[in-house]
Amino acid sequence: MLKRGLFKSIFQKVDQMVTGRGRIDDELLDELEESLIGADLNVHTTMRALDELRAMVADKRLKDATDVTDHLKRFLWDTLMAGGASPVLNVAPSAPTVYLVVGVNGVGKTTSVAKLAYKLQREGKRVVLAAADTFRAAAVEQLALWGERVGVEVVKGRDGADPAAVVFDAIQAAKARKADYLLIDTAGRLHNKANLMEELKKINRVVMRELGGRSADETLLVLDATTGQNAVNQAREFKSAVSISGLILAKLDGTARGGIVITIKDELNVPIKLIGTGEKPGDMEYFDAQTFIDALFE
Repeated sequence: MLKRGLFKSIFQKVDQMVTGRGRIDDELLDELEESLIGADLNVHTTMRALDELRAMVADKRLKDATDVTDHLKRFLWDTLMAGGASPVLNVAPSAPTVYLVVGVNGVGKTTSVAKLAYKLQREGKRVVLAAADTFRAAAVEQLALWGERVGVEVVKGRDGADPAAVVFDAIQAAKARKADYLLIDTAGRLHNKANLMEELKKINRVVMRELGGRSADETLLVLDATTGQNAVNQAREFKSAVSISGLILAKLDGTARGGIVITIKDELNVPIKLIGTGEKPGDMEYFDAQTFIDALFE
């Protein structure tokens, strides 16, 4: 469950704003606009929310200020669920299920891979990790340490090894161990988008060849929720180079203002599948829109 009080968010002021106000006026809407943008909602999403509120007030579908919070919650839920893509992680029809995890250095990518492995393991699944971020020696060491910490096997190569070769070895290990999941930690930074795309294509070709023509079941992009608009910009760059099936929002631990989650989904239309809420191995959750929205307004 999301921790109570996780978001020290301006969203929490919305109830205070409407309490004791009998009607919805321009002053209330102006205050609401300021609060939403202050909570890291982008201007586009904020204006859509306010335009809907004004339209409902104009045709008398919304009369009382105390109804504003309920309508805003519904609006945010609709925004998070728009597009039809499922927030549930795909599972392969036959093991192992393979997830590629991508993201720039420093966003919590390798830690997120380890946390997801720990989560799946606690669900009774057998997991193997592939340390395919071979361009950064620290990433391989970091994943190996996490593997020891959470009790999951990590397949790694020598420093600077071909990432696709590491993935090949990891697939053989996953088959031999009868693993349910193979999680692949990929390079956080290459020289340009073309290199990134080609490296991931090469990895995926290995996956398809070794798994009978099936590509990776998810390509998950890790974003640092504390970086606000920079996270959106990173996601756009990756989306232009790689087919992203879902997002992992890391570091959503109280320093983030919460609204960035809605902004990311609204601007990118990629489903949020997992959120990291702390530093411990168990601090990762499957994303649930209603639970998240309720936490915003606690």
